[in-house]
Amino acid sequence: MKILEGKRGLIFGALDEKSIAWKVALNAHEQGAKFVLSNAPIALRMGKINELAEKTGSRVIPADATSVDDLNKLFDESVKLLGGKLDFVLHSIGMSVNVRKGREYTDQNYDFTIKGFDVSALSFHKVLQSAWKNESMNDYGSIVALSYIAAQKTFPDYNDMAENKAYLESIARSFGYHFGNRNKVRINTISQSPTITTAGSGVKGFDVFFNYADKMSPLGNASAEDCANFCIALFSDLTKSVTMQNIFHDGGFSNTGISEDLIKEFTS
Repeated sequence: MKILEGKRGLIFGALDEKSIAWKVALNAHEQGAKFVLSNAPIALRMGKINELAEKTGSRVIPADATSVDDLNKLFDESVKLLGGKLDFVLHSIGMSVNVRKGREYTDQNYDFTIKGFDVSALSFHKVLQSAWKNESMNDYGSIVALSYIAAQKTFPDYNDMAENKAYLESIARSFGYHFGNRNKVRINTISQSPTITTAGSGVKGFDVFFNYADKMSPLGNASAEDCANFCIALFSDLTKSVTMQNIFHDGGFSNTGISEDLIKEFTS
């Protein structure tokens, strides 16, 4: 059974084969969904999104997720193109200029901080508000954003992205209440394991804490493919009563104090 058969959606953030959004798009296509792909114009030039569109029979509509005008146009065009309101949306957008420029958390350029906050977190509210005001979502639809455990625990090199993810998760709870009351639309965030993507690999010390999380987690790190599967489950009608949650998809990392593998490593 194709669990997204007949559903229409919008997927933000597919850049290349490593990105979770790319894998979600492939999976959604296999599950029978029709959708629009979107990313910022500069990301479209850098990535391979047109290749993904060809594989999935999708259309690409450029949009700056920090621009309300762009988002309003995107939702209107997507609904017209797909022939009806949307059933699911994926927000897979994140960027820290401070990280890209090598600025330490204790030496932030605040113009960079504000830009990263707008792209990584406030854009989620803008996406939701545009969908809300344009009445672009079908009743019982599902909206998912990708987060990380640095919203709750300190990872020094994750820098200002930690605050961005905390705000992202708060938006899901707050907007989830309103969208749920009006349209039974559910809004959730997935707190994913460290994942080898183009964006994730740019964080200093990524290899170290990827390996650390893998040894800490009873199931090991959750893969990008498994995260895509989880997104599909949240888009489907199988999760109609799940909303306003930050769901850890991390192999058990978030609930593990120490693992035997790490004890052996520290005592060897």
